[in-house]
Amino acid sequence: MPAKQTLVFLLLQLICFLRTGTCGKVLVWPTEYSHWINIKMILDELVKRGHEVTVLTSSASVLIEPSNETSINFEIYSVPLSKEDLDNVFGKWIGDLTNKFQDYPFWTYFSKMQKVPSEYSDVIENFCKAVVWNKRLMKKLRESKFDVILADAIGPCGELQAELLKKPLVYSLRFCPGYKCEKYSGGLPLPPSYVPVVFSELSDRMTFLERVKNMLQLLYFDFWFQTFNEKSWSRFYSEALGRPTTLGEMMGKADIWLIRTYWDLEFPHPLLPNFDFVGGLHCKPAKPLPEEMEEFVQSSGEHGIVVFSLGSMFKNITEEKANIVASALAQIPQKVLWRFDGKKPDTLGSNTRLYKWIPQNDLLGHPKTKAFIAHGGTNGIYEAIYHGIPIVGIPLRADQPDNINHMVAKGAAVRVDVHTLSTTNLLTALRTVLNEPSYKENAMRLSRIHHDQPVKPLDRAVFWIEYVMRNKGAKHLRPALHDLSWFQYHSLDVIGFLVVCMVAVVFIITKFCFFCCHKTANLGKKKKKE
Repeated sequence: MPAKQTLVFLLLQLICFLRTGTCGKVLVWPTEYSHWINIKMILDELVKRGHEVTVLTSSASVLIEPSNETSINFEIYSVPLSKEDLDNVFGKWIGDLTNKFQDYPFWTYFSKMQKVPSEYSDVIENFCKAVVWNKRLMKKLRESKFDVILADAIGPCGELQAELLKKPLVYSLRFCPGYKCEKYSGGLPLPPSYVPVVFSELSDRMTFLERVKNMLQLLYFDFWFQTFNEKSWSRFYSEALGRPTTLGEMMGKADIWLIRTYWDLEFPHPLLPNFDFVGGLHCKPAKPLPEEMEEFVQSSGEHGIVVFSLGSMFKNITEEKANIVASALAQIPQKVLWRFDGKKPDTLGSNTRLYKWIPQNDLLGHPKTKAFIAHGGTNGIYEAIYHGIPIVGIPLRADQPDNINHMVAKGAAVRVDVHTLSTTNLLTALRTVLNEPSYKENAMRLSRIHHDQPVKPLDRAVFWIEYVMRNKGAKHLRPALHDLSWFQYHSLDVIGFLVVCMVAVVFIITKFCFFCCHKTANLGKKKKKE
């Protein structure tokens, strides 16, 4: 760490000691791409408050690496993959999810898709083993005396490190498919009667047939689809700890779950004391645009601009679809800023400019922005909510269809299917969002909900991490359900006992009645004989 950064860090630690009396040491097990963007916001804020942050990152990491712009410490462990290998693996999975499998119906899609989380699980397990079986590294981590482990639950291993180092654990999580982590490891009650399963693309106002669909998909995720290779992870964890255990049991020991959504996007459902919503923690006020970009934006006049981006992991679309999109964009009076890194479409209009990168948050916060064409990634959705911008959604994979459908249900978006995308339906969707005032009004309503919080999402996330450090954990917030078996949790033992009691009472009463009737009959016969 450079001398100047070291001095700044020492000053921050001094301020932290003077202000709160404690400064913590945080060990982080992160996940790549947008997950890292979210968790890094928390880490930067922790560093600002004087805490010491150490991130475990592999030698193949795509985004997670040391930078001169931060005081975060990086502990790099070696894996037999290069950055290019890992990026290509992720790219192949994204291609499969977006193009190869997307045309299949739900059941076939997820059956085909199962190989993606299975392969991902194997990669992360090998990364975890590279840390846990590294005696030198584990000794160094023990000697560092961390106060808390912060981990992304979508990439297992943080819970094992917390157990080995005997430290409390805080999870950062968007969701697990079917809410399996939240339900079975976290204990979160999510009734399928009004809580739509992740990937179901349903709202909380379901018809009877939609509730049937929701229940079938719930059963599918519960008993068939595996987020991780649970048998392999449980075997590895048992070997590492020297006692039988399971991945689910280890995840269930987490002290706090920080869920990266909020009630502006989510449908209402039950929560537990150790769950909190921190959606939009990365959002912030817009900064001035680069001069050339600002000139183009201002040239839009009263019509304003449209921002178009399909996210950091999907920079390109096919040439055919690019021409379809460009043709639709050319027919609106707004100026368009399109993040695109491919061949310039032949149908590109004079109102559209292509950029390999755009300052998305700053553009969405610009007063001339009228609409956002987006793929539905959580980060982009929250930037639109933060700034009150309606959306034309073109979801591609994973949680994106769900995110867009949530916005549609809340009246702040129109969805266009990428596989039936045409100039006509994209143009119709754009004109609807741009010309129908209700979309802007609903987007602004969601923005007001997002901003109307007693504590900002980032501050709330940092509060819980500091809370766990101050209290040496938060086991007092974990419900007792973690100590119950599944039949005790559902009160099946109690129900069984009560049923047996009722049967016994009915049996006794019946026997008594038969006895009385028999006695009465015998007395009657005896009187007749006399």
